[in-house]
Amino acid sequence: MENIKEDLKKIILDVMLPKTEPYKEEINNAIKNNTLDQDEIDAKKDIESFIEELNNILEAIEENKLSPEDTKSIYEKIVTMINEHKEE
Repeated sequence: MENIKEDLKKIILDVMLPKTEPYKEEINNAIKNNTLDQDEIDAKKDIESFIEELNNILEAIEENKLSPEDTKSIYEKIVTMINEHKEE
C-alpha cells in the first residue's frame, strides 16, 4: 500500500499542479489587464483553493497523516477527475 502514497504524490506533482498553475497564471494576467468578469474571479478563488488542497495532501503524505484507505480514495478521485477532463 506504500506505493499508493507515492502514486498519489506523483500524480499531484506531475499532473495536477502543472495543469492548474498555468490556468492560475492566465487568470492573474487577466487581473493585471482588468479583463476579468465575475465568473473568472470566482474561478480564481476555486483554483487557488484547489492548489492549496493539493499542497495539503502532499504535506499529509510527507507527514504520514493519511490512512491507506484515504490515500487510495483521494488517488481514485484524482484519476477519475483526470479521465473526465480527457473526455471533454
